Amino acid sequence: MSGGKQVLLAEPQGFCAGVRRAIAIIDLALERHGAPVYVRKEIVHNHHVVREFQQRGVRFVDSEDEVPEGAVCVFSAHGVSPQVRRNADARSLDVIDATCPLVAKVHQEARRFARDGRTLLLVGHANHEEVEGTFGHAPDQTIIVETVEDAEALDLPADAPVAYLTQTTLSVDETRDIISVLQRRFTDLRGPGTDDICYASQNRQDGVRAVVDRCDLVLVVGSTNSSNSIRMVEVARRHGGRAELVPDVTHFDRAWLDGVKSVGVSAGASAPQILVDQLLDLLAELGYADTAVHRVATEDIVFSPPARLMGGVDAP
Repeated sequence: MSGGKQVLLAEPQGFCAGVRRAIAIIDLALERHGAPVYVRKEIVHNHHVVREFQQRGVRFVDSEDEVPEGAVCVFSAHGVSPQVRRNADARSLDVIDATCPLVAKVHQEARRFARDGRTLLLVGHANHEEVEGTFGHAPDQTIIVETVEDAEALDLPADAPVAYLTQTTLSVDETRDIISVLQRRFTDLRGPGTDDICYASQNRQDGVRAVVDRCDLVLVVGSTNSSNSIRMVEVARRHGGRAELVPDVTHFDRAWLDGVKSVGVSAGASAPQILVDQLLDLLAELGYADTAVHRVATEDIVFSPPARLMGGVDAP
């Protein structure tokens, strides 16, 4: 980069295929059923997205028990446990499932390992909705492992039949460290056929890694409850960079730019483009008008909404 004040935009950034699908599902549900449409938890972890849907008559609830009997209820992209589905059935809710297909794959793996009689070591954050949903598929056989220390402290024999799965939005680096401990400790360990870390989370982390050494500051657009966005900030800091999370421009601190000539910008997989554009516009006003793009991958994956919302019939 040249000597002036510049922005290096890491690509890909912003919405992933699972988030696009979840948002499209609510759009179609509103079009097909009208307001109100109820959504269990936040459809995706972004305050801007949630506020916009609330203004259109979407009601976000913490539990399916809060949805009136027979009403339309959308399950969020983070997935739910079988118990939530049973509760919804008991209330005759008209369920529309927006679970990300990559999360659904983890649920399938959890059931398979449980059927094989293995203890499931679920790497992730215990209070995250995705982990709660996955845990619910084999609660009697699952142990949540949040840290390397947790992995070291597992009270299981070395030859215990175990398997591991991971939350899809984790840091690749951190997950690798935990899995290394599990591989060292257990002789009968199985894992998923392919990495559970979502392609979009990995691409956005790779983008941050690619720009962190070329920038004085890295800004990640994303909400404070967005796991994948927080992991991106952590990746930048772990690689020696200065990094800040920016939920939107009202949270931007101009003091961050003191002594800064180059700013890296990216966005979590649940952050809408408008928030990125607003940050780039603000940086331009502050003298960082020269923007270059650094692309580490091209994403062309598309997840279609359920056929019932597209005028067809869901496959059995």
